[in-house]
Order: sequence, then structure tokens, then C-alpha cells
Amino acid sequence: MSVKRKWFGTDGIRGRYEIEPMTPEFVWRIGNAAAKHFGKEKKEPVFIVGRDTRSSGYVLEDSLCRGLLAGGAQVTRLGVVPSGAVSMLANSMGVNAGIMISASHNDYQDNGIKFFDSKGFKLADEDELAIEQIIGEVHEVPPLSHDVPAVMEFSAEPIYLEMYKEALDKTVSSDFTLQDRTIVLDAANGAAWNSAVYILKNYGATVKQIGCRPDGININKSCGSMHPEALQAEVKKYGNAIGIALDGDADRLILVDEAGEALDGDEYLAIIGTAFLKRNELPKKTIVATVMSNLGLDEAVENAGGKVVRTEVGDRYVLEKMREEGYVFGGEQSGHFLFLEHAPSGDGLLSALQILDVCRTSGRPLKELRKVMKKYPQKLYNLPVSEKKPLEQLPAVQTAIKDAEQKLGSKGRLFIRYSGTENKIRVLLENASDNGLEQLAQPVLQAIRDSIGAR
Repeated sequence: MSVKRKWFGTDGIRGRYEIEPMTPEFVWRIGNAAAKHFGKEKKEPVFIVGRDTRSSGYVLEDSLCRGLLAGGAQVTRLGVVPSGAVSMLANSMGVNAGIMISASHNDYQDNGIKFFDSKGFKLADEDELAIEQIIGEVHEVPPLSHDVPAVMEFSAEPIYLEMYKEALDKTVSSDFTLQDRTIVLDAANGAAWNSAVYILKNYGATVKQIGCRPDGININKSCGSMHPEALQAEVKKYGNAIGIALDGDADRLILVDEAGEALDGDEYLAIIGTAFLKRNELPKKTIVATVMSNLGLDEAVENAGGKVVRTEVGDRYVLEKMREEGYVFGGEQSGHFLFLEHAPSGDGLLSALQILDVCRTSGRPLKELRKVMKKYPQKLYNLPVSEKKPLEQLPAVQTAIKDAEQKLGSKGRLFIRYSGTENKIRVLLENASDNGLEQLAQPVLQAIRDSIGAR
């Protein structure tokens, strides 16, 4: 069960730049509070800081580091690196915490602060609550610049890029190769625009690039994992290529098969899960997914002799279940995956290497491997909302939900949740048959619009 926090959401602190909490002054307070919190464990806590390619990242990185230093911390800046790199290096470098400055898949006007503990895991609820309490006690903030540099630098420090590559090397076999493999990479003009190319070429791949020219404002703009259409078109040009789409901080992966068709996260979970089952590499024969995952995933894994357990939406809850029960593989339909035998947090490039290895060892193309799962038809609606009222307090919505669930029957489901990172409500309908899903959804959507002003 998640704990109610004021500033931290399901994936750190996030918001629109120049609006609290994403102002230089507030981010200084975050850094100062984090230094004081981790300073309880060690007199001079040590932090590493990475960022993505947003123009505001320059300003917020400077403010964050100033706040950390003022709180008595030592700070190392990694440059522009994936959030997974910050997690892995936090685990290997012996620091107290790693911090990633990114708003993931959001547009460039947003930014965020994501923490990893000394082992590379996302912070526990109690740590986030403790930092929030100290933030509330920090009132004096020095003058800070709000000016974005005219010339922006998007490189990683070479030594830390090499350490990230070495960490990924340990996740694949010593004879792993991508020789004779063409990969089309869409890095969303984000954090992995350089590192992903470097690492894929290191394994011998021929890499074709789109979404690898950051300018500070084009991150996630009509590209990356949220917009795979351009990647699909590009993959079709090469006949037998595989497409890799990442998001702004590169912890999310969407794949495009050799026919130019995109796979969602559930298909990825099914391919890896069933491959691991065949190799007897899945403890308790179980993978972890969220309540948003397609019912077809359960069928595919069960047919292979395994099972799926489900959690709340958010990779932090997938991770929590995995650590509690000793599971090693899980993820989300959205493209976040966790391989706990390899890394403490999600990393899009690590996830891509794992499935490329399955293609290599099985001798089968991705377009064939995906056939292990037959997806149930789904309809997903994302409605912007002005406020997030508890759904149980909305009688008209409850009535509409009950009516829809009755009509869906035992082979279907309706799931509604507020986004943890955006002011949106998500409505998912799923059934063995696509017949009538759109019609069933409309009374529910209208009840939500009438009750909470969704647009």
C-alpha cells in the first residue's frame, strides 16, 4: 500500500519548470534536505548526479548540487546519462545516493528529481517522507540563477560512460554479439542519445539513428517510446532490422519487430518470461506485472508452466513485490522492466540487450517470438482532470462502473486509476472480444466528466 506524500509521486518529484516544486529555489531545498537526511548516516554523505537533455536540466543541476554542498555533502556530476546508469553506479561506487534530473517521458517544459539509494534502488517511502519533512524546515535559500546557457552540452563524463558499459557487459554472456544485426535506435533526443549508440556499436551492431540529436527542447517530441511511428517507418526500410525506442531518461523500452510492428510491454514480458521458464531461470516460475497488464500475458505464461502476480501501477510496486517474494523478473505494459539479478532499477538498454540475446540464442526473429502471446482487445482512455477526487466518493461513477462490469462478465474487466505523474485519469476496458468495448466505455467516461470535470 502506497504512503501519501506531498511532493514525491510514484517516480520522484516532478512538475513544470519554473513552477514549484521545479524551481531552482525549491530544488536547492530538495538537495539540502537530502544531504541532511543522508548525513544522519555519514558525516559527509556522497552523491552522484545525472541528468537528461532538457534545457532546464542545466539550471536545476546547478541548484541541486549547490543545495547538496550547502548541506554538507560531496557531489560528483555524471553528465547526461540514463537513469539506469545512475542506479547502477550508485550501487557500484559506494555512494549514499544517486540522483537523476529528468521528467522521463514528459515534454521538455517538465522536469523532475529521482533518487536512488546506496544499492541503486528507488527510495523507500520512509526516506521520501523524511526528506519532505526536512524540505519543510528549510527556509533560507541563496540567490540562484534561472538562466539557461546559450550553448548547451549533452555529453557524459567518459569514465562514467565506460563504467555504465561495464555494468551492462555483466548482464550478458561473454560471447554475446550483435554482429550482422541492424538496429534502428530512437533515443527520444534524451539521456541515452550518445551512450546507447556507443554501447550497441561496441557489441558489433550496425546502428541507424533517429531521435539522437538533442537540442534542449526536442526531448520526447514526436519520437521515442511514446511516439514509435517514425521508428516503425524507419525499420521497414532495412528489411531485417529491429527498432529500439527509449524515453527521455531511457528507463523505458518499446521494441519494433522486423516487420515494423511495435510490441508493447506485455509482449516483452511474455517473450522473456517464457524464455526464462524454458531455461529454468525464473524463481517460483513467476513474473510480476501490474493491474494494467493484458490478460493474454497470464495465459501465455500459464501455458508455459508459470504464473503472473500483479501489483499496483508503478515500477516501484513491481520492485517491492519482487524483493518481498524473491522474484527476479517483472515489469509494466508501459515498457518498464526489472531484472533484479542484473540491476536494481529499470534500464531500457539493459532490457533491449536481454531480448536481443533471446533472439540470438533461439535463432528466431522478434516477429516470431511475439506470437507466444495473444492479446485480449483493450481500450485505454486518458482524460485530463482538474482534481483527483476519490472515485468511491462519486456515486454516478460507481453506478457506471457497476453497469459496465456486469456487461463485461467474467472474461473482461474494467480498471480505473489516477496517474501518479500527471493530472490524468486512466480508464481501461478489456475483454476476450472487442465487440462493444467503445460503447461500454462511454457511460463511464461521461460519468467521470460530469463528476470531476475531466476534459
